[in-house]
Amino acid sequence: MKIAVIGTGYVGLVTGTCFAETGNQVTCVDIDEKKIEKMRNGIVPIYEPGLEDLFNRNKNEGRLSFTTNLQEGIKDAKIIFLALPTPPGENGSADLKYILKVADDLGPILDQYVVIVDKSTVPVGTAELVSSHIAKNATVEFDVVSNPEFLREGVAVEDFMKPDRVVIGTSSEKAKNMMNKLYAPLVRQGNPVIFMDERSAEMTKYAANAFLATKITFMNEIANLCEKVGANVDDIRRGIGTDSRIGKRFLFAGIGYGGSCFPKDVQALEKTSKEFDYEFKILQAVMDVNEDQKTKLIPRLKEYFGGDLKGKTIALWGLAFKPYTDDIREAPSLYNIKELLEAGCIIKAYDPEAAANVKGVIGDVITYTKGPYEALKEADALMIMTEWPQFRTPEFDVMNVLLKNKVIFDGRNLYELDAMKELGYTYYSIGRETVKA
Repeated sequence: MKIAVIGTGYVGLVTGTCFAETGNQVTCVDIDEKKIEKMRNGIVPIYEPGLEDLFNRNKNEGRLSFTTNLQEGIKDAKIIFLALPTPPGENGSADLKYILKVADDLGPILDQYVVIVDKSTVPVGTAELVSSHIAKNATVEFDVVSNPEFLREGVAVEDFMKPDRVVIGTSSEKAKNMMNKLYAPLVRQGNPVIFMDERSAEMTKYAANAFLATKITFMNEIANLCEKVGANVDDIRRGIGTDSRIGKRFLFAGIGYGGSCFPKDVQALEKTSKEFDYEFKILQAVMDVNEDQKTKLIPRLKEYFGGDLKGKTIALWGLAFKPYTDDIREAPSLYNIKELLEAGCIIKAYDPEAAANVKGVIGDVITYTKGPYEALKEADALMIMTEWPQFRTPEFDVMNVLLKNKVIFDGRNLYELDAMKELGYTYYSIGRETVKA
């Protein structure tokens, strides 16, 4: 099947590449000429495990192509995916200007029946809005379908190729049949393709992300209470995670959620509820708690150094909002960097993938090192922001020599308390006893 994917961010590029992998002819469209030229030359503009191999194989075999020309990109396409940004507007609602601009542009250039798919995360009612914008200038029939993505950065390729479920919102039998055919190779093991109306599909994406953000935030609240009462959040996680009604995932305490989805989607859903005169109290609490959680370790750092951080050199391990990605959107590291700089700290940071993106945002106000141990040289303390696997079993003998003080502020609970005691570290973590050297 001939497919067009408009937008080549995380969602668009993974969508286009994976559909090419299942034998479709895919054209990716983007207005960024430099990005398109890089992709034509085999350069993948994002870091996502497993993506580069699929990208190059399908590009080399002629199933994956790239253009900045919208009319060229959609020529002969049976299905057009809209995978465009929906950033938060000033009032917190999702900004649809990119999607609606493309919808306006599509109307006059459609020359045959086509299914247009909202792949971006969009508010309830967007499918109808997109349809009305296209219809203003369209001379052929078309259907607008809602098909939200449920991709986790770091495992997006696996999530796409082996989805838990596929959600499709459409009232058109013709569009339903085409979408069924498209997704058939991905659900051969029987995982469901769930059809519903467009508004329910749009709400499903927000509901899923808001629930997961709430689950994370609940555990962070439990962790904060654990510190007050002397309990261990890791034991509690194991105790409740084995309950099949709760499940084991998204129960790890830490310094809050970030990324491109959870913060934006929780905010957008809360804004939607206000537009319909409903007060979604849980979501407001989730946002408030998460905001505080991001910099939870800063007061402990100040306390350790007697209230004055000026001139202290702090090593940061991890800049991405989560491991296996270079995405820094709403990453807790950025919030901590801001507070540390305001307190007069010198920062040396290491991340295996995200350093260039951070540098693009904040410049050279911090030092970016080529390895984790280089960041520790002459550092007064180590703070851990991201749970990259290489941070889990470091060479503590090397760390002992490089750090001025044997103290770690761990925002991801990477180490066992008994091990830290045995190694002679002062160790601060989330929802657990503080180990004092």
